[in-house]
Formats: sequence, C-alpha cells, structure tokens
Amino acid sequence: MNITTDMIKELRKLTGAGVLNCRKALEAADGDFAEASESLKKKGLAKAAKKADREVKEGLVGSYVHAGSRVAALVELNCETDFVARTDYFQALAHDLAMQVVAARPLYLSVESVPAEVLKEQKKTYRAQSENAGKPDHIIDRIIEGKLRKYYEDFCLLEQPFIKDGDKSVAELIQESIAKLGENIIIRRFVRFEVGS
Repeated sequence: MNITTDMIKELRKLTGAGVLNCRKALEAADGDFAEASESLKKKGLAKAAKKADREVKEGLVGSYVHAGSRVAALVELNCETDFVARTDYFQALAHDLAMQVVAARPLYLSVESVPAEVLKEQKKTYRAQSENAGKPDHIIDRIIEGKLRKYYEDFCLLEQPFIKDGDKSVAELIQESIAKLGENIIIRRFVRFEVGS
C-alpha cells in the first residue's frame, strides 16, 4: 500500500510519534491506522520503561484552583531537564494532574504508599462484609483482592482513571508522556486544599 503524507500526518497527530516512526509503523501495518497506532504505543511504553531508572531533578509545581476558589491542588511533577519542564506539554500535564487531584480526591500517590495499617483495616472490613453476606470461604480472598483493586483505583492517584480520558489511568498517562517527551517523568507529591476541611 502507498503511504501518503496525509496518512503520516494523521497518525502523527493521533499518537504524537515522530514522522519517520509513523511512516515505518504504517508501512509495517500495511496502512492500517489501528495496528500502526498500537505498534507505536507499545514501542513508546517500552522506551518509557527503559527511562524509568533515570534521575529526575528538574520539573515544576502544577496548580489548579477550582471555580469559586474553595478547592485547590498543587502537584510536584519532575523530569530530567529544565528544557522539558518549560514545554507547554509538560506544563499542561502538571496542570491536568492538579485538576485530577481536585476532582478525584486521591489520598495516596501509589499502591506502595498506602500505609500497611490502612491495608490491614480494609482487608479486615472486606472479609467481615463477605462473611456477613454468606460468601463461601474459598472465594473470599478473591473478593478481597477485587475490592482492594477498586480501593486503589479510588484513592491512589496513579491508579485512578484520568479525568480527561477515562480509558487510561494516570500511570498510563505518565508512561505516554515519557514516551512522547523522551525523558523520565514522575509525580513526586501532591497536596489538596479545601476550605473548611
């Protein structure tokens, strides 16, 4: 199939990948946009994984104040270079993450940051609920695991569905951003303020 410039532009707009990468992906997929897009996504995630160990000392603090000025959030987003931190994309990402914190009210950054005593208490509660509902012993552990996954999705920032695209988690958004910008990116910390609480 003949790959046209318009096809490359469209895939580039869709994925944010480079022109040459888009051409190669379209050629490999014989012009199939879905297949080419998936291929670029996998390559981007592989690149992101390679960058995960790189040191991040630059970045910025993104902020969002909700209409009415009663709720606000600050998010420290780090990257490798000041150059990337000054890009419009990185600044918009930091702002979107602060907006996520305001809207979704996470309590923890990641699954690993949930305190052990909180997890223990949640498991105890879920076990009691399952036993009171008369669930068989052999499936209670699976029920607890499922409820814990939902708890993480509700209260861990990186596990939450991204408010602007519910099909991806915040962690997946960060991975896509790493692939797009070519640098390791991490959310260092966040804080949410609400009047009266």
